[in-house]
Amino acid sequence: MKPWMMLALGAVVLLVGAFALLWLAGRGYFGSHEGPGEIAGPALPSVVVDSRERADRVAASTIGAARGKQILFGDLHVHTTFSFDAFSFSLPLLGGEGAHPPADACDFARYCSSLDFWSINDHAETITPRHWSETLDSIRQCNEVAGNPADPDVVAYLGWEWTQVGKTADEHYGHKNVVLEHLEDEKIPARPIASMRGIGIRAPTIALGYFALSQGGRVHDFARYLAERGDTPYCPEDVDSRDLPLDCIEEAATPADLFRKLDEWDHSALVIPHGTTWGFYTPPGSSWEKQLAGDMHSERWQRLLEIYSGHGDSEVYRDFRGVTFAADGTPECPAPTVDHLPSCWRAGEIIFERCRAEGADEAECEARAVTARAHAAAAGVAGHLTVPGTEGADWLDAGQCRDCMQPSFNYRPAGSAQYIAALGNFDDGEDPRRFRMGFMASSDNHFARPGTGYKEKFRRGMTESQGLDRDSPAAALYGMAPEDPVAQSRPFRIDRLGFDVFETERQASFLLTGGLVGAHAAGRDRHAIFAALERREVYGTSGPRMLLWFDLLNPPGSRGETLPMGGEVAMDQSPVFQARAVGSFQQKPGCPEDAASALGDDRLDHLCKGECYHPGDQRRPITRIEIVRIVPQQTPDEDVAHLIDDPWQVFECEPDPVGCAATFIDPEYTKLGRDAVYYARAFEAPKPGINAGNLRCERDANGACTKANLCPGPAGMADDCLAPHEPRAWSSPIYVDFPGS
Repeated sequence: MKPWMMLALGAVVLLVGAFALLWLAGRGYFGSHEGPGEIAGPALPSVVVDSRERADRVAASTIGAARGKQILFGDLHVHTTFSFDAFSFSLPLLGGEGAHPPADACDFARYCSSLDFWSINDHAETITPRHWSETLDSIRQCNEVAGNPADPDVVAYLGWEWTQVGKTADEHYGHKNVVLEHLEDEKIPARPIASMRGIGIRAPTIALGYFALSQGGRVHDFARYLAERGDTPYCPEDVDSRDLPLDCIEEAATPADLFRKLDEWDHSALVIPHGTTWGFYTPPGSSWEKQLAGDMHSERWQRLLEIYSGHGDSEVYRDFRGVTFAADGTPECPAPTVDHLPSCWRAGEIIFERCRAEGADEAECEARAVTARAHAAAAGVAGHLTVPGTEGADWLDAGQCRDCMQPSFNYRPAGSAQYIAALGNFDDGEDPRRFRMGFMASSDNHFARPGTGYKEKFRRGMTESQGLDRDSPAAALYGMAPEDPVAQSRPFRIDRLGFDVFETERQASFLLTGGLVGAHAAGRDRHAIFAALERREVYGTSGPRMLLWFDLLNPPGSRGETLPMGGEVAMDQSPVFQARAVGSFQQKPGCPEDAASALGDDRLDHLCKGECYHPGDQRRPITRIEIVRIVPQQTPDEDVAHLIDDPWQVFECEPDPVGCAATFIDPEYTKLGRDAVYYARAFEAPKPGINAGNLRCERDANGACTKANLCPGPAGMADDCLAPHEPRAWSSPIYVDFPGS
């Protein structure tokens, strides 16, 4: 063989070998399976749990709220590195901490955050049969070490997240957590039910192999994780869930499909929508009307709504929209107002500014701005990609709710709790159908850390505030690439949903420590807690363990019994209510001795970051209680903005550690002669909070944002981006129907 042929053959062999090596690495050949981890155990000493209950009972008695039920705190929205996004956050490319499997969540809930209950809610779209089996085993183990099942130190629930995302407003239904009451094989679905295929990151095998070989370690494990998921087939369609094989991914394209599949299993579960205003993935113009039509809503399954999480507040309604639609359905860009700058409008401003900087005349630049607004309005959640070469700060506070407290990113008001409570569906003539959901809060933490809101520390790890721009080393893994700024916009069509089309940089400034759900339960066991959730006798907090009661004092035929939050009643006399709130305990630094001795120093630092729920003896003051009244639509043409009184009544509170109480009547109820919805908000004294200032805008005299100071700031990744905020709690509504209305 001639020398040149030898060289050519050698080059081919090297090329094939390199390709094979990249392919093997991209398939996870050099990685390890992401396992469930090991629970440290044991249960907390009963004296610790009893002391928490005793302290709350004393507070309830002091403010006149003593009754048979106790308030228990939990987090019903927790991800581990079994979730595809949580796994990616754990990678060194993103400054991740490494694996946080289901066992970590159990230990964190028990020792770090001292919760009474929690649930695991990994994304069903990337849960393989093996990971589902491991999840079930880990949740069972967490409960087995909890002590007496009738009086456990913590209750762990099995669940998953149904992670639906539509490319357009008409196709979008959003994310919903499914939480199961039981753990017996015959009483749970054989697999989590996913929403749709194709959600996630784009990671071609060869490109992923290159990253794995260059980065090593966990990236090899990530490749293995994606290969395991990719090798799992989808289940056959149009087959009863109970008859499907075990080794497949089951899908439900719409809420109606999800509810139907739960009907087929026919065992206790709750479906809890969340992130309903979060514009990171929710297309502008999305609205909840379509979810009240026909079988898109189930009163049996969908009884709670997550009003707050680590992704912000989804409570309040505002009458702005990110886009509007012409009669033929074409998206249009609305003009800005004092309270809202649409992102599509800001796209036009950026192009106009660039155009003028190049020396073009004003008419030409305005024409380009008009085109840019149209391109951005049509691109949905990818509107920022119609303007090449922008950074997060270029968009100022476009898309945000300027007068909201800790709102979710790119706020979608037609998904807010107030809007949802005000809606009516009139497909059934004069008998309107309505949502009647209780309000709760949770964390949506992706580091197996349920209940992170006990201290405002450690933005990275206790919140999801990772941040990812197109110039970062990890951007290529997600299909992102840096671009040069130009003075022309471009159309952008979403072919497939993933992190590469979402706006990741600015949203890092909106991610907070997580909320909690407070349940008025008749006992500590899993069935008593679940019963409280089902009857909606629950409330949400922004993280602190505030105590909250909200009662109707004069329900008809009650013989002196009150109707608690979450209840519904028909009455023709003016309702009388009482709201009572007690502040959370001031926190001491560090961790209690029982946590330190159970976990050991290394695990305490890795899991809890050396800071736990560690209450002192002093409670924080309640500063005010606000009442919101909503009168739901009686006709489909009623403007929701005119049906929400927020706040309807405000009660200022003395700075008393005992708490605050307010009793009031609605004298207009009988005059209005229509159904009404009431709920209470309680506020603690201000304190610093992670990302509480969101974009930390510098504003002009008219309130417009002139400069956005994104998180993290000059201090770098260690910056907690603290700003003052008022911790809050929201009661579930009480639904009062006027007979014959």
